[in-house]
Amino acid sequence: MQQTTEQQLRARIAELEIHNQQLHEDKQHYQWLAESTTDLISRHARDGTFLYASNAARDLLGYEPDELIGVSAYQLFHPADLSDLLNKSPRVYYHAGFYQQTYRFRAKSGHYVWFETTSRTRRDPATGELIDILCVSRDVGRRIQVEAHRERLAQVVESTSDYVLFVAEDGSIFSANEAARRRFNLPRSTQAVPLSQVYSDASLSLLNKVVFPAVARYGSWSGELEMRGHDGLIPVISVVQAHRGRGAEPGHHSLLNHDIRLRKHAEAQARRHQEQIAHANRLATLGELTSNIAHELNQPLGAIANYANGALLTLQANPELPAQKLAHPLTQIDHQVQRLAERLRHIRRFIRTGGTQSRRVELFGVIEAAWQLCQWRYQQANLDIRQSHSATNIYVMADPVALEQVFVNLLLNALEASRQQPNARHVHLSVEENTRNTLIVHVDDQGPGVPDEQQAEVFNAFHSTRAEGLGLGLAISRSLMEAMGGALSVSHSPLFSGARFSARLRCA
Repeated sequence: MQQTTEQQLRARIAELEIHNQQLHEDKQHYQWLAESTTDLISRHARDGTFLYASNAARDLLGYEPDELIGVSAYQLFHPADLSDLLNKSPRVYYHAGFYQQTYRFRAKSGHYVWFETTSRTRRDPATGELIDILCVSRDVGRRIQVEAHRERLAQVVESTSDYVLFVAEDGSIFSANEAARRRFNLPRSTQAVPLSQVYSDASLSLLNKVVFPAVARYGSWSGELEMRGHDGLIPVISVVQAHRGRGAEPGHHSLLNHDIRLRKHAEAQARRHQEQIAHANRLATLGELTSNIAHELNQPLGAIANYANGALLTLQANPELPAQKLAHPLTQIDHQVQRLAERLRHIRRFIRTGGTQSRRVELFGVIEAAWQLCQWRYQQANLDIRQSHSATNIYVMADPVALEQVFVNLLLNALEASRQQPNARHVHLSVEENTRNTLIVHVDDQGPGVPDEQQAEVFNAFHSTRAEGLGLGLAISRSLMEAMGGALSVSHSPLFSGARFSARLRCA
């Protein structure tokens, strides 16, 4: 019996030794884990004094672990964060003996490190007295910086006057900034609002058919859309971006909308101002062409008078003459009346005000109309216009009145430049097919030319080489050409010693 008891005792001792060995190995393992982790593991007394600190203190704070033993952690807290902890700020999370706080902790060098610490208090089961506090702390400085950056961006988005919308995959608005909420009466909550509530039908169709597919492929899109305001449609420049990256929900988009009503209004005013100046220039041009207008009107009026007098004399000589015998003079009178009416319509069309509206126009018809307006002035100066072009029935995209005004300005400028030279006899007009989609009308004069250093200045408003000139003709002509999608330039003439003005137009 005694031997059996001794065997049992030895077996029990062996089991205890194995258990102790296992405990020692587990202790070494846990010690190795604590010393190897990049998080700071620490144990504190009830007053916050360090009782233990892992090796991570060396990398995170610059302290050797032994340097922290006996030091109160509260002495190293940032004062504002220590106040949060002692006053149980809502920013200190607590649940069932666990505390979690994000705070600043002073390193050995004096700078503060952002820590996120999870603490576990241990208490005496019998008395409830605090025994110690176990803490696991990690450096969250980079995360804090990212969150602060995001918060700054969120504040900018919230305070901007642009309308910022966040749209889910189904096309509903789940969030918006303050400006968008006020303008479109959107809720602050996450209640979904359809895009049709804030965008016009045409813009909504563009978003669904073009914009969102383009953003899915390229990541972003920008262009002009229209939004529904309580006082009417609002033109906006929109930037649409897809949400990409870690944590981004698929199919989500951000829509930044900048109100351009003021810009549109300013552009409309500028266009009206330009149209008024162009109209004034046409009136001034007609003032210079008064003699030509009188000539254009006198010719049909004189012909009408001659035919009418002839018919009257014929009737007086032979009152019984059949009406058929008067068909020829009456036909000629009708022809001249039609001609007179056409010339009046042309003059009225030329002086009317209105914006440029490009359409398909026969080029040489416009050139001929401009030439007829300038012809009398050329005859008075004993000059002629020579035209050279091989093609006929060329059509361009232009406003006929605006293009005629450009040609009249160029022809009159060429006339004034050429008449200064005693041997000048003509101005040359030619058409060059530049590319498949454009052509250039050249007007070459025999004047003194435009020096290289002045070629950029001649298109400035109020720049004139004539004492009586206003300096508006070329400036307006360039503006009109650009409004029609073309261009106007000046260079040295390859034909004469004068200048060449070139008007580039889009072919129709």
